[in-house]
Amino acid sequence: MPFSGIPTAVAATGEAVAEAPPSAAANDPAPEIVSIVVPGAGTFGGDIAMHTELYKPTGTGPFPVLIFEHGRASDALVRAKLNQPIPKGHVRYWLAKGFAIVAPVRVGYGQTGGPDRENSGASFDMHGRCTRRPDFEKLGKVTAQANLAAVSWVRAQPWADKARIVLEGRSVGGFTTVATAATNPPGVIGYINFSGGAGGMPERAPGHSCDPEQMQTVYGEFGKTTKIPGLWLYARNDQYWGSDAPQQWFDAFAAAGSPAQFIHTEDLPGHDGHLLLSYGGKMWSRPVDAFVKQLGF
Repeated sequence: MPFSGIPTAVAATGEAVAEAPPSAAANDPAPEIVSIVVPGAGTFGGDIAMHTELYKPTGTGPFPVLIFEHGRASDALVRAKLNQPIPKGHVRYWLAKGFAIVAPVRVGYGQTGGPDRENSGASFDMHGRCTRRPDFEKLGKVTAQANLAAVSWVRAQPWADKARIVLEGRSVGGFTTVATAATNPPGVIGYINFSGGAGGMPERAPGHSCDPEQMQTVYGEFGKTTKIPGLWLYARNDQYWGSDAPQQWFDAFAAAGSPAQFIHTEDLPGHDGHLLLSYGGKMWSRPVDAFVKQLGF
């Protein structure tokens, strides 16, 4: 089963899956494929290159850049077949704003391959009980490492405006953007977190995740250091996290005064709210437009 295509939930280890849009247009932009090296991320501590999609507007630049981080399927075979790290409709959205888009396939996925560094350890039994304590702090470190490698690569490109980089991701990729923003990398002026988190499995535990209290603590730690403005977007009927946990996570993050805004949309009609990015454009486009304008675009 390909990782892109019609959104599919796979029950295995309790991580959130990223979904592709429901259809693709004939005029979808084609990516340039580049490699971004993540130092020390290989099985034996060697470097590993991330297979990365690059989209650029017409012209020579320098362009502001969006770095997009995909989610995580719980099934190893699905992760191995990841071949579309960003929905093509979302590419068109950002190209229309004049952004170049960089979408890496992180280590352990798709054509990048390598070890599965992002297994948080979350696990559920058949009754939906969380049976093993995950390690969300470690997950934040390894995902941020990959994202920071992308930031460094972008800042070295002649077509990129190295002082105007925006981070965005969904699900585990959304968590990744928050973990990365907490390091305040140079050139990054904002981040967008769609449905971010880890440890969910709606097939066995609909509406709640594994150890959401630990996730709240980890987000709270991120908030103590984050100086970059952010936008958090969740739908109330998100079946990975439920309706209450995302607000609690954000409140813990914002308690230290980090500049971020939380948008809790109404239920996403006809779909798991975790699919907000794919199916909820009418619900998120206005706040994202406003956030981009706030950043000076």
